Amino acid sequence: MLREEEFRRLIREAVVAARQHAVLITLGIQPSRPDTGYGYIQYMDDAVHRLPDSNLYKVKTFTEKPNADLARMFIDSGDFLWNAGLFVWRADVIIEAFHQCLSDIAEVFDEGKTQLGTPQEAAFIDEAYSRCRNISIDFGVMEKADNVYVLPADIGWSDLGTWDSLHQVSPHDAQGNVVDGEVLLYDTRDCLIKTPHERLVVVQGLEGYIVAEHDNVLLICQRSEEQRVKEFVADVKAKKGVGYN
Repeated sequence: MLREEEFRRLIREAVVAARQHAVLITLGIQPSRPDTGYGYIQYMDDAVHRLPDSNLYKVKTFTEKPNADLARMFIDSGDFLWNAGLFVWRADVIIEAFHQCLSDIAEVFDEGKTQLGTPQEAAFIDEAYSRCRNISIDFGVMEKADNVYVLPADIGWSDLGTWDSLHQVSPHDAQGNVVDGEVLLYDTRDCLIKTPHERLVVVQGLEGYIVAEHDNVLLICQRSEEQRVKEFVADVKAKKGVGYN
């Protein structure tokens, strides 16, 4: 269940902290399961590492999409949160972080300072971006900076980055199925079925499966094995060519 007012309250708290302190703030979602589809944030939950007059804690490590065993260890430890990719910071603080962590990119944009806010800004930015290497803010800044703080959040968030997260947030029928398409179900429970609406699909006797069709590819996979979908996609491209995606 989405908790929109709690999300607004947390953003207000983060904005106040960002105004008062030279910190980079990220929201960390309280995890509900050892999901391998999310990145994780480890934080130091003690008074020494707590930002004054706030509920923000200094980040210790970022971990990208761990395996199942490691994800369970993270959940059991109690000091890991899901990385939501939601950030709050002052402009001067993130610019300084770019100079410290991604100096090559910062220098590119420094060249066009006099063009910002002028009719030449759009053309400069287009040209500048073409000269920058492809790197995410997580890898480029957040994992390197020493002034990163996390605000734990319990807001019913999901980035729908996995089939299971889509199953959790979507309306279910009486048997726990999520269906998008023209589908007839018999003796089927706890499945997620997404198929083209112009095709009638009949499913019988499945429990806990993903059935999904897109671009002439039909996927039938146990929900418990959904983390292998990337493996399946890679195999399809390697063995069947670019005509299948």
